[in-house]
Amino acid sequence: TYSQILNKHILNTTVQDFINNYIDKDVTKVLFRKPLFKNVSNKELVEQIEAKKKCRYKLPTWYGSKGIYYPNKLSIEQASSETTAEYKSMLIDGNSLIDLTGGFGVDSYYFSKRFNKVIHCEMDTDLSNIARNNFNALNIGNVTTRESDGIDVLKGSSRHYDWIYIDPSRRHKTKGKVFFLRDCSPNVPDYLDDLFMHSDNILVKTSPLLDIKAGIKELHSIKSIHIVATNNELKELLWILQKDYSGPIAIKTINLINEEREVFSFSLLDETDAKTSYSQAKNYLYAPNRAILKSGAFRLISERYKVDKLHPNTHLYTSDIFLDFPGRRFKIDKVLPYNKKLLKKEFLNYNVNVSTRNFPDTVEQIKKKLNLKDGGTIYMFFITNINEQKEVLVCSKV
Repeated sequence: TYSQILNKHILNTTVQDFINNYIDKDVTKVLFRKPLFKNVSNKELVEQIEAKKKCRYKLPTWYGSKGIYYPNKLSIEQASSETTAEYKSMLIDGNSLIDLTGGFGVDSYYFSKRFNKVIHCEMDTDLSNIARNNFNALNIGNVTTRESDGIDVLKGSSRHYDWIYIDPSRRHKTKGKVFFLRDCSPNVPDYLDDLFMHSDNILVKTSPLLDIKAGIKELHSIKSIHIVATNNELKELLWILQKDYSGPIAIKTINLINEEREVFSFSLLDETDAKTSYSQAKNYLYAPNRAILKSGAFRLISERYKVDKLHPNTHLYTSDIFLDFPGRRFKIDKVLPYNKKLLKKEFLNYNVNVSTRNFPDTVEQIKKKLNLKDGGTIYMFFITNINEQKEVLVCSKV
């Protein structure tokens, strides 16, 4: 942790040069050397190096800018990436926004490009001071930092904002588990009516582990839910709430892949009414991206893209002709029954990419049973088909 008044000596040119030169070196050696600088401890140097290193790809603007002060690694890990921060900032705009859970300030930075005034609230003194320093270093003049609990700032004010942004954090006891909004801090469901007294529009960010159906029950006035993935890795759920809204909830799944976007949008009613077609495996296989899988639009994806599902609980799809599809696409080279002897004979010691869908054995169990190694260009899907038979789809990526 840092002292309450930031050690500004860390920002001296010679110290910064040392940090930059050590980004790709073994920092443990720094800890055991004699003190390198008069006013900066070796421990502080290591903390800065490790935190900056984590920003190289996640936060390139911070990584590439001078005068940036870094918090501990955990704060960097918990911060939004620039990719997701930019995406959420494009969903909203206006004159004023208050960020109730400011943290390192990545989201506030991007909101500052869409709003005239942004209030960044952070009750951790060090993190608030760090964010203030970095907004100055990045030449952001329309963000005001408040070293306070965002909920308290709202309660002590009569101001009305165009938007409120809140990113509740999970309490430690729920780590790794499916959780509910009431398990988070701040407890958004409890404060929701108070929040709507200060704005007609609220954007809530949650971890993708949050159960969407549970979230819908806990909140009200939900206009849309954005399920955001980058490179097929789920990153966050964004809940857009509008005061007194009671219409259908729009769901938007988005998978950000470099400069491309896989987008699939629908309303909850669409999935309920969708008609699914089923079949045995055909020529091509489709695996929806993780944002779509999180959305639960398993029937609708079949109807919209004219692809057949392999089984109600096997979330893979197939077609005779190759189709554009939001996810991974494969050519099915062979369809084999799940027969250990047969598979061992054909693929013993092969390098393959193994996946399972609606299958009793895990990937690790299958690899062990069949002596398979990871890698290569062969993709094997172990599935249950529409006739409740266990089979293996041997594929190559398209």
